[in-house]
Amino acid sequence: MQFNHYGGEAARLAATLANSRSPWTPEELERILGAHGSSGRVLSPAQTREVWEWSRRLGVCFGEQPVDRRCAEINALLVESASRPHISLHDGTPHLHYSSDGADPAAHIKALTAAGLSYVVCFAAPGRLGRCARETCDLVFVDTSRNGRRTYCSLRCANNDAVQRHRGKKG
Repeated sequence: MQFNHYGGEAARLAATLANSRSPWTPEELERILGAHGSSGRVLSPAQTREVWEWSRRLGVCFGEQPVDRRCAEINALLVESASRPHISLHDGTPHLHYSSDGADPAAHIKALTAAGLSYVVCFAAPGRLGRCARETCDLVFVDTSRNGRRTYCSLRCANNDAVQRHRGKKG
């Protein structure tokens, strides 16, 4: 499945942020943002903490849940992010930006991730915001598979779960 930059990559950024186990330094967060195509954001320690607190809320948007609950959670994020989409022509091609060019970096990340999650729910399928099915794993992911039936965060978790089920049948 192909997503545009704001849908897929922003939603994958939301998953990466939600999967983080400990707060980042500003430099670590900048590397994460760069890996998801949102480079050039220099964050202060206070802004990095603000994004860390935001990332704890992103995780509730993933996994099996009623669609109305997922939409309510994402709508709350959209309201808090105060996103004001606008069409930008900075590179000569019209495309949407979800925060102003001079926006606070933390506000930009909030707007970007909230918009990315909403894009996936509205234009792909709510179930594509998944949570790993392996009992001992709680990582979240954006399902970009063709059929939209991914249930594990990684091939490693899928294999480990299969091995555990196989061993359980023998004993």
